[in-house]
Amino acid sequence: MYTPKITRPPVLTVSQITRYLRDMLQSDPRLMTVFVTGEITDMKSPFSGAKHNYFMLKDSGAVISAAMFRGDAQSVVFRPENGLKVICRGRVDFYPPSGRIQIIVEDMQPDGIGALNLAYEQLKRRLEAQGLFAAEHKKPIPVFPRTIGVITSPTGAAFQDIKRNLYKRFPCVDVILYPTLVQGDAAPAQLTAAVQELDASGLCDTIIIGRGGGSIEDLWAFNDEALAHAVYACNTPIISAVGHEIDHTICDFVADAVASTPTAAAVMAVPDQFELHAKYNAIHKNINAIVKQIYDANTKKLNDTRRMMEALSPQKSFDRYDGSLMLLEHRMQNAVDKKLLNGENTVKATAARLNALNPLTVLAHGYSVAEIDGKLVKSKTQINKGDKLTLTFSDGKTTAVATGE
Repeated sequence: MYTPKITRPPVLTVSQITRYLRDMLQSDPRLMTVFVTGEITDMKSPFSGAKHNYFMLKDSGAVISAAMFRGDAQSVVFRPENGLKVICRGRVDFYPPSGRIQIIVEDMQPDGIGALNLAYEQLKRRLEAQGLFAAEHKKPIPVFPRTIGVITSPTGAAFQDIKRNLYKRFPCVDVILYPTLVQGDAAPAQLTAAVQELDASGLCDTIIIGRGGGSIEDLWAFNDEALAHAVYACNTPIISAVGHEIDHTICDFVADAVASTPTAAAVMAVPDQFELHAKYNAIHKNINAIVKQIYDANTKKLNDTRRMMEALSPQKSFDRYDGSLMLLEHRMQNAVDKKLLNGENTVKATAARLNALNPLTVLAHGYSVAEIDGKLVKSKTQINKGDKLTLTFSDGKTTAVATGE
């Protein structure tokens, strides 16, 4: 009886098998570059361009591991997160330490929406949740600025439009240009630094940041998160003027005011000299009219008061009483004169009577009065021989000595 010899296959190690599988996968041209769509899941930490990122891709029937290394992750403009459906370009690989097949992702795009649009919406939602768009944080734009700072490209049409309209509307304003790139990889950092340095200088009353219109790629520098935080932290009021009316950037939402175009930003930043002239002329006319009205009213009131005061003036009463007083004075003077005349006549009559009774008058008729030692001699019996007599005549006195009876 013949017994066939059974040849047993070689015994392989786990490493040999995994290495074989890896070699097969890496040598298959169909697996060297693949495009796979699926939903991100099991991402343990937030996606970052500064580190390796590990996650899973799934659909309704299967799940596969995925990894995106730091060098490739830096080119992703949006933020991959769990639940987001994406299209990944990469290669299929086998990772021996865990025994898993995985996709090494080299590029990632959102499925159904552009990467920049998705990144824009994600950043907008995130910053809005942080309060960077809050209306109560926005500062008023000064009405009469002395200096306007402009952050834009020195060679673009935007700066020329801004400068021309600023000087046309408000010639006394000073303009400071802070030149920066407004698109490209280096633009966000330059724009951020410009906002911080121009604000720190304290030279400007208002800052305008912006550029002319363009595609979403052209305007992408103004959707930078660091720039948004710099604009939010800026103490100087900022007007964002990026693109045209249909363009809206993150910078627009964070700024204190947004203008549809750079020209509109200049209009917003300064008043119009001609409007001011017309306004203040009208105010001047109104003030003159009001002053004249008040002056006329007060003049009439003053005249009415003057007439009333004249009617009630003490001077009029004084004049009236003065006239009465003069009349009374005249009457009194007449009465006094009459009284004096009567008195004078009475005095004269009395004087005449007294004069008639005056001893001197009697003496003037040849009589005299004799006195002895100052005593009137009324009888000769009062006289003794040898008495010295004082004789008073009408024209004077003399002495005499009694010689006998």
